[in-house]
Amino acid sequence: MSYDELERRAELAMPSGTWSYVAGGAGDERTQRANREAFDHWGLVPRMLRATTERDQSVELFGHRLPTPLLMSPIGVIGICTQDGHGDLATARAAATTGVPMIASTLTEDPMEVVAAEQGETPGFFQLYCPTDPEVAQSLVGRAEAAGYRAIVVTLDTWVTGWRPRDLSTANFPQLRGRCLANYFSDPVFRSRLAAPPEEDPGSAILAWAQMFGRPLGWDDLAWLRSLTDLPVVLKGICHPDDARRAVDEGVDGIYVSTHGGRQANGGIAAIDCLPAVREAVSDTTVLLDSGVRSGSDVVKALALGADAVGVGRPYAFGAALGGTDGIVHVLRNILAEADLLMAVDGYPTVADLGPEAMRRL
Repeated sequence: MSYDELERRAELAMPSGTWSYVAGGAGDERTQRANREAFDHWGLVPRMLRATTERDQSVELFGHRLPTPLLMSPIGVIGICTQDGHGDLATARAAATTGVPMIASTLTEDPMEVVAAEQGETPGFFQLYCPTDPEVAQSLVGRAEAAGYRAIVVTLDTWVTGWRPRDLSTANFPQLRGRCLANYFSDPVFRSRLAAPPEEDPGSAILAWAQMFGRPLGWDDLAWLRSLTDLPVVLKGICHPDDARRAVDEGVDGIYVSTHGGRQANGGIAAIDCLPAVREAVSDTTVLLDSGVRSGSDVVKALALGADAVGVGRPYAFGAALGGTDGIVHVLRNILAEADLLMAVDGYPTVADLGPEAMRRL
């Protein structure tokens, strides 16, 4: 029932390498801790005589009415977090059960089309690690659109892997062992770049993936990215208000405030502390947030500070390790139940009632 307990039990249930990859962060993990601790420096002001037995957590996101403001952030190794090795499918099924959208990573154990088919009526989003080969990028985005994903979330901060001592000390990179590469190995354009198919020569296929994984995107690339799809395009990793303004001016549809859960760069500012300025800079644009979210109260605080929807990552990965789909559903429902009760007790019956005036810096 608590995050600390969830984390302790998940460590016992997960292989040590998978646990290290999910739980670890960049450098000495100061930014990872800062993401979490920053929520403790914000408080919600209670409002009385506004009690109601009916609360409404629903939000509008990219033209879709969602029952809650919660999202499952992309996790590139969620596929290997469950005991059966199909964590992407477990996550998709949890999305179908709860109505909480999954942002499916480019790095999955099962192809994106198979994952999409398990999401039921819940809208899904596709996260893109943009490869250096533009035709492979176009193919991945086109497949996502054809599979029914409703937005493309482009991660900006992972064109090169950050300094992760936990993983470096054990040479722990699952993709270099061929894990979570199903979207590449099933992609016709990627396969056309290989001398032999991955089934016959997995080592060469892994090397080809590693050589094209990360394209260092610049502002000049946004028009090209925008041209790949008619779906909404969201930029993940934006933390500076000037970057948010320029991105919106360049035609993107959403801003995703995130520090990658502290996994990519150490010594930075907590994502929640970046949110208010970004929200002010792009007041009419959809803004998402993740990094450090562990509870329903964290979700409520992020909504009040300007997020339209809030992503959770490690908690649902730990739920997946302990109980597959049921474990993820349990974690999501706990978070949503706490958020609902907090909104009830503190007098904020709808998400629209939450705003910066409800928050105080502690």
